[in-house]
Amino acid sequence: MMLTRRLMVGYSAASLALLAGCAARVTQTLPAEEGTAAPAGSPMQALMDRLAREYLRAAPEWSTVLAVPEERAGGRYIDRLSDTSRAGQAQFKAIAERGLTDLRRIDRTSLTGQDRVSYQVVETALSNILETMQFENTAGADTPYLQSFIGVPYVLSQLTGMYCQIPEFLASRHSVRTRDEGEAYLTRLTLFARQMDHETQRHREDVAAGVVPPDFAVQKAIAQTEAFTGLLVETNPLFATFQAKLAVATEIADAEKTALLGRASGILRSTIIPAYQRQAEALRETLPKATHDAGIWRLARGAELYAAALKQNTTTDMTAQDIHRMGVELVNQIQGEMDAILRAEGLTRGSVAERVREISARPDQIYASTVEGRARLLADLNEQVRVVRARMPEVMGEQARAPLEIKRIPADVEAASPGGFARPAALDGSRPGAYYINLRDPATEWPRFTLPTLTYHEAIPGHLWQGSLAREKGELPFFRSTVFRFSAYQEGWALYAEQLVDEMGMYADDRLGRLGYLQSAAFRASRLVVDTGMHHLRWSREQAIQSMMAATGSPESSVETEIERYCVWPGQACSYMVGRQAIVAMRERARAAMGARFDLREFHDVVLLNGSVPLSVTESLVMEWAARA
Repeated sequence: MMLTRRLMVGYSAASLALLAGCAARVTQTLPAEEGTAAPAGSPMQALMDRLAREYLRAAPEWSTVLAVPEERAGGRYIDRLSDTSRAGQAQFKAIAERGLTDLRRIDRTSLTGQDRVSYQVVETALSNILETMQFENTAGADTPYLQSFIGVPYVLSQLTGMYCQIPEFLASRHSVRTRDEGEAYLTRLTLFARQMDHETQRHREDVAAGVVPPDFAVQKAIAQTEAFTGLLVETNPLFATFQAKLAVATEIADAEKTALLGRASGILRSTIIPAYQRQAEALRETLPKATHDAGIWRLARGAELYAAALKQNTTTDMTAQDIHRMGVELVNQIQGEMDAILRAEGLTRGSVAERVREISARPDQIYASTVEGRARLLADLNEQVRVVRARMPEVMGEQARAPLEIKRIPADVEAASPGGFARPAALDGSRPGAYYINLRDPATEWPRFTLPTLTYHEAIPGHLWQGSLAREKGELPFFRSTVFRFSAYQEGWALYAEQLVDEMGMYADDRLGRLGYLQSAAFRASRLVVDTGMHHLRWSREQAIQSMMAATGSPESSVETEIERYCVWPGQACSYMVGRQAIVAMRERARAAMGARFDLREFHDVVLLNGSVPLSVTESLVMEWAARA
């Protein structure tokens, strides 16, 4: 998953709707006479430059993540956080409306090269955003509704809310090398409490309007906020990580470090912890009003909201029923392949899920949930990256060069985090890309045979490989390479990367590794089934958990986290397999059209080097390439 879902979902609408895309450059994907970047002074480029400044100004966290130059980000941002108030949400919508109006004043028939592609990209993104934001004020003229994020209906849940995003963001992304950066950290601590209070107010307003998260989401949010307030200041991550950064900040005098730490302790005690307590109280007030229903069908206009969320996340017009049917068919197909491997391993009795769990429990497949076991697991992931990187010239024209890090998800947020995700590198090269893995209980959640596929998805040739090309080539318009994110493209590519590695023969001598790949594919196919099941067919949380466990053989603890994520982020889980299937279809269509002239490496350049775009745009670029060849 590109850019930690936890951090991404927690941002305000301005920070989320278009952010997180690590795109790539364009090369032969356009006709030769058009294969250049947009002219520096073109109306299209001017509009995108303005939108980039407006969005990044509204999303200082994202500017920090990418280390965007201040002139690109609309000014200084290291001492700012995004505005999570209603006014902040209205500002985001106004940016989108103004941007779309100005875009449509441009004569698209006169555009060439990247200007032509950019027009399609920007129009699709802004139109989808505004379509999903139509759900505000549904519950009453004076009550903003479903404005927390496009397709994410709840301001606060076990996954959404600044309370579970900003501590990790400040720990991992805010540098403290100078006194100025230390002062900026303290300013952000104070602003963090303000963000939380804004979200607490919006949550109460939404609950009054009938937008109530499911009871299990509220319960876990309560547990997380109360756990934070129960920490001693010295062990609180907001203090402890600040202290660790100051310890190695050679440009700050010892006396200044002591003063900064004292002020941080005071802000925690007097400002942040009370904000957590107020939010916990609001959540406790919500619990009696929450039901156990998992899907957004129970909200006003829930069916319309889900249809808009699917369109936003898949960039297709597939209906919930279409997606559900695709998922069922794929699960059945993939389980047939898994059954063949299990039989070859001598396992013939029981369901596929039962036999997968049997292999998962074998001693040779277990990493101990100890310091040593976790270290061994991380070492194996690093070796997998080394081996697959060496083989990339076989299937890729352009080669990504950037290093990457493999890290454990911080223990204080791992309980509600997904299994793994990727973070893009800083634009200035100060931080490499990072592949995070959840090591809360590797003995039960990460059998050895499942890990290579996760590595290929998150790192190479998946998310971090794709993102590296954008930073290294740098020929896409800045707005598209840093602001836009199309989940179906990015997650579809990462899932396609899993399939590609299988096609390369990486599992030729690793039958269980291929079982892990198929289990991952079944997991993504199952997502289509359970997401549409809960939000369209009105399945319960428990029904969805049992369905996914039966499809994949994954342990209940990890499946439960996934299902609860889909409950509060409807539609996003469908983007993966819909995207993969679309890319495979494009490839086979181009292969059929080109015959012997088809070159897999060139195909991948076409798909990757145009960056994060709607699937329809990717398809048109692929077919242009095929026609020219």
